[in-house]
Amino acid sequence: MFSPHGPSLLELTVQALSSVERGYDLLAPKFEHTPFRTPDAVLDATADALRPLGPYGRGLDVCCGTGAGLRILKDLCREDVTGVDFSAGMLAQARRTHPDAALVRADVRALPFAGDFDLAVTFGALGHFLPAERPALFAGVYRALRPGGLFAFPLGAPLPVASLRYWMLLGFDLVMRVRNAVWRPPFVMYYGTCPLHAVRADLVGAGFAVTTVSLAALGRREDGSPRCALVLARKP
Repeated sequence: MFSPHGPSLLELTVQALSSVERGYDLLAPKFEHTPFRTPDAVLDATADALRPLGPYGRGLDVCCGTGAGLRILKDLCREDVTGVDFSAGMLAQARRTHPDAALVRADVRALPFAGDFDLAVTFGALGHFLPAERPALFAGVYRALRPGGLFAFPLGAPLPVASLRYWMLLGFDLVMRVRNAVWRPPFVMYYGTCPLHAVRADLVGAGFAVTTVSLAALGRREDGSPRCALVLARKP
């Protein structure tokens, strides 16, 4: 799962026992060599689905990390792009690969923007927010978008209960819940807290009109349904 240039088991352990912010500060220099980085196939499939829905002016990558999503935003948007994250370490890495992007350190549960962007994206970040925190996150993105602006992110289909991956991720969530019950500061990272119906309800509650499109390029499950969908939340 990790390249030789990725973090060691000791480094991952130290990260897991830190806060989310401190953990990602520590992981940042090697983040690109971990499976936590959004694969290019997901980024490219997202860009292909978004391109016909444009054009877009300014773009925002929410929880930008080391800046993987900034690459597709620069391709899709005619104007400048911005990345926002609360990890100084991750932003430092993003600055190296995207020196022309505006990078802002902020808590995305209180985004410091109002009516500035036409397109916002996020990749692999929703598991870092407890369900009770999603309304504030989505309200901030809604506020950051111009009227007619679009918030988009990929979301995987539910895994079959009989699959090994389902039980692996469930086990990970249970371990994290035990860890957070007995250790401070908490490290919030759960895989099972973002089902589509709950995410859709929170987006609608924030004022968005929500649709989904399948990302067929990422493959299909045994029953023929897509493995991943792109959530499209439009600000009226």
